[in-house]
This record gives sequence, C-alpha cells and structure tokens, in this order.
Amino acid sequence: MSPATVFQIHLVLGYVPWLLWFGAYVWPRLKSMDRVEAQRAIATLHSFRFFGLVFIIPGVVGPNLPVDFAEFAAYGDFATGVLAMLALLTVRMQALFWLLVVAFNLVGAADILIDYYHGVQFDLPALSGQLAATYWIPIIYVPLLMITHFAAFYLLVRSWPEPIRSLTGDAAAS
Repeated sequence: MSPATVFQIHLVLGYVPWLLWFGAYVWPRLKSMDRVEAQRAIATLHSFRFFGLVFIIPGVVGPNLPVDFAEFAAYGDFATGVLAMLALLTVRMQALFWLLVVAFNLVGAADILIDYYHGVQFDLPALSGQLAATYWIPIIYVPLLMITHFAAFYLLVRSWPEPIRSLTGDAAAS
C-alpha cells in the first residue's frame, strides 16, 4: 500500500473513533450544559490551536512540505487559537463573548476546510512524509476540531430551552 493511500485511510478513519467517543460521552454532556459553559468547553479545546504554528518550523516538518499549505495551516490555526482564547477571556462580556465564539468557529472551520482543499491541490497524500513530526495533527487532532466546530454551530443555532421560549413568547403576545 502506498504512503498516499495510508495517509488517506488515516484521514478518513481519524473521524471514526472521535465521532464514537464524542457521541457517547461528550455530546450528551454538551447538550445538557448551559450554552455559555458548553461554548467555553469547546473554546478551551480550540485555544490550543496555537500549536499549528509547528507547520512552519524547519526540521519539525520536511523541507518539501508545500509552503503555501504549511503557512496557511499554521496561521489559520494560530488565528483560531487566539480568537478562542479571547472568547474565554471575555466570558463576562456576553456580547463580545458570543461574537468571538462565532468568529473562532467560522475562522477555525474555514481553516480546516481550506486546508483540506489545499491538501488536495498540493497532493498532500503523496507528500505526507513531509509532515514528519506533525503527521498526527491532521490524522488525530483535526477530526476532533472539526467535530467540535459542527457541535458549536449546532449549539449556537439550536432553539432556546422551553422556559426561555415561554417568557419570550409571552412577551411577544402582550
């Protein structure tokens, strides 16, 4: 089996255990939490995305990793991590907190999707050995990040709990 095929299998199968774990243990807990606390938990995970800067450290990645892929991935992760940290720091300023939650999720999800696009464009599977010490990031870390972005978006748009809807419905009726 070629390294490119192994890499593609790893990319796809990286989602399976995370989805199983997330669905069994994390998702039920997140759905039962207060909206702010659930988003704080997700933001805490994403605040570690500063680690993506490792893609631009010579010697950690191979010399033939496409610069356009590496730099975009590194700075997209960095921006997402900073936005997630800012969200955590502004939790007491509700309007700013929610703006930053939306921002880090939009930037972070776009970063991952564009990285996947760049991976296809630059034939990353054929160059997967150039990821060197960072090989595990797209295989193990990125699937969890993408799953939590989807969860965050769902939690952002889901309907309010019944007591809140009753209060707003009563106010609208009067």
